[in-house]
Formats: sequence, C-alpha cells, structure tokens
Amino acid sequence: MLVVMQAGASEQQVQGVIDRLVNMGFTVHRSTGVTHTVLGGVGPVEDFEPADFEVLDGVKECHRIISPYKLASRSFKPGGTVVKIKDVEIGGNSVVVMAGPCSVENVDQIEMSAEIVAKAGAKVIRGGAFKPRSSPYSFQGMGEEGLKIMRAAADRNGLLVISEVMDQSQLPLLCEYADILQVGARNMQNFNLLRAIGNVRTPVLLKRGISATVEELLLSAEYILSGGNYDVMLCERGIRTYETMTRNTMDISAIPVVKKLSHLPILGDPSHGTGKREFVVPMARAAVAAGADGLLVEVHPDPDRAVSDGAQTLKPGQFEEMMQQIRLIAQAVGRSA
Repeated sequence: MLVVMQAGASEQQVQGVIDRLVNMGFTVHRSTGVTHTVLGGVGPVEDFEPADFEVLDGVKECHRIISPYKLASRSFKPGGTVVKIKDVEIGGNSVVVMAGPCSVENVDQIEMSAEIVAKAGAKVIRGGAFKPRSSPYSFQGMGEEGLKIMRAAADRNGLLVISEVMDQSQLPLLCEYADILQVGARNMQNFNLLRAIGNVRTPVLLKRGISATVEELLLSAEYILSGGNYDVMLCERGIRTYETMTRNTMDISAIPVVKKLSHLPILGDPSHGTGKREFVVPMARAAVAAGADGLLVEVHPDPDRAVSDGAQTLKPGQFEEMMQQIRLIAQAVGRSA
C-alpha cells in the first residue's frame, strides 16, 4: 500500500497514519520528498480499503501497489532517488563515472589507476579486493590489503571507492574501507547476502544477474530496501544470450525500462557488457544516451598485463577519449558528466 500525505501534513498526522498501518500488520517505509511524505506499507495484508486511509487527517491519497516490488517501484518515490556520498550525487543531473582495474594487483597499479581516472573526471575508483572467478585457480584478489591500497589511493586523489562484497562475512571489512558496496551478477539472487546488506547503511550497487529479467533485478533490490538501506543503485552489465561475438549482450533497453518502473538510479557497465575493449566506448556512449545515471568502466595502466579481464579493459588514452565523448552526449540529453 502507498499512502501519500498532503503537503504540509504535520508530524503528528504522519505518525497517526504510521501507527494505523503498523496496527494492521504492515511494515512501514517512509520517503520524504520536497512537498509530500510518502508511506509505503509492505506486508501480507490484503483486507484493506484505500478509502479508509484517504479520510484520515493529513492524507492526500492512498493506492494499492500491484507490482511485486513495492519499495523499488517508481510509485514509491516518483521524483527518483539521488544517492549522495560526500560531494557526489548519483541519480541527479550528472552522469557519474566509476572506473579502475578489475582487480587490485599491487600499490603501483592502483596509484597509477587512481591518478588516471581522477584526472579524466571519474568520481569513483573501482577495483576488486575479493574476486569471484569462474576457475578456482584464477587470481582471487588481495583481500584486506587490497582494500587498504584502494582507500589510500582514493583519498590522495579525491575519489570514492567501490569494491565487491561476496558474502556476509566480508561486510564489516568492506564497510570500513569502501564507500559503495558492489554486488556482482553472480550474487544478485544471493538473498541472504542481500538481506544482510539491507541492515547496513553503506550505499550499494546491485548488478543485474547473468540471465536475470528486469523484474528479477528489481525484486533483488527490494530485499535490500526492505531492510532499510535505501541507497541502492542498479547496474546493467549485459546478459547471457545466444550471441557469441561479445562476452555478454548489453541490454541498453533495460536502462529506460528501469527508469520507468523504478526510482532507483541505474548505471551501465560496458566492460562486462561487451567483454571486448573495442566495443566498450561505443556502448558507454549508448548507455549515457539511453539515460544511464553513471558508468562502471574497467581501466588499467597496462591492460595487456592485467591479471584479470584485460581484454575488456580500456587503456588510459581510450578512457580519456571516452570521457570527452560522454560529456558531449550528456549535454545533448540535458545532463552533465
């Protein structure tokens, strides 16, 4: 259920509606906009009439939410969510770029990467300290030492840090060093992990699963939102199809679809979306044109020697060119980058 309070409704009136919802068995989530407070009642309760709430003091309107995802629905927050981390806003007018290597390999690599991406205009450095790899014999990451290296390099260059969390036991460590938790495609439906992330207050980037539908992505976001962590961002990173010319098929259409269905910001990941360096920049341009709130891109000082995903990683010059191009496209669609 969705209860929209009148503009200027008092805190007493809002609390009165919350108490009524709780007494009926709903869990209440509050969203305060510029003019209206919206109360989302989530639960198995079906025996209610919206009209019973519309007569309560301070209530403007009440609706049933028929979609399976309630808190991720656009109707819960029609104006859209802007995730604010220090001086960076994701979901606002600016297209925010998160860039860096696939894995943290050593101090020099991360220091050079941070300088490269910061100079070109990125706001966040990415890098995996814990790496989920298809083969158990592949490089698995540097763990806590890698996070320390990332944090130090980010602070020296005025960047935020995003890094992947693979299970609940890693959450305290990631929350200590990272500004954004990344949930990879393999963990999109790791519901125990999603519930645990819902209990922390560190922003999270949730990647679309390898073969997941948009609805399944939004339902996974619902797990995090229902725990009270409302700083959720989504990421289109390509899905598995019959096509073999690229690593994945990057579903650009998912970006405007998510924009219609949900208030959550959505980013595009053209590196995993294509798996081939030569296609990353064109798909980055396409994602911005389609309305993406940001990009997640792999960049390495020497990608041909990267320990993981070198084939899809941009060289510094290519990344600088990409940033110049997406600024022009962002401007053309009424945004900045």
